Amino acid sequence: MPCSNHTQCAPTALAHAEAVCLARGARLTAIRRAVLAEIWADHEATKAYELISRLSREGNPIKPPTIYRALDFLLAHGLIHRIESLNAFVGCSHPDAPHQAIMLICDQCGIIHEQSSEDLNALLGGIAHRQQFTTCQQSIELHGLCFDCQGSAPQSSV
Repeated sequence: MPCSNHTQCAPTALAHAEAVCLARGARLTAIRRAVLAEIWADHEATKAYELISRLSREGNPIKPPTIYRALDFLLAHGLIHRIESLNAFVGCSHPDAPHQAIMLICDQCGIIHEQSSEDLNALLGGIAHRQQFTTCQQSIELHGLCFDCQGSAPQSSV
């Protein structure tokens, strides 16, 4: 379901992340929280170098390893998802529950909606099992146009 009030969802997501980390005995340090806040600044994918640019202050630049360590922590704790096709990151809508995310990526406005499907996960798991294949990492990304952009997209004459 698309976000209807981003001024509410971002602070709620950060508070949820704090609670998840506390429950797991993990520390959401100031830099990790700042990186997560920047990722939740909108519902579009955020690249690592955008984070470096946004979080660096004049005379006090943040080095890439600092950002990448924060991203690794956030990924490991399920607080964000990596968007493989864009080499970028987006906040996870429900980090407290293990799940396989399906990312619906609008190629026009850049908005990304996270979905999950137990039926699809079972189907993919069955396919892997029949092939005696152990899945270590899985990424499902669907590119297209969101509902809002469909109305503004030029119609093709096919």
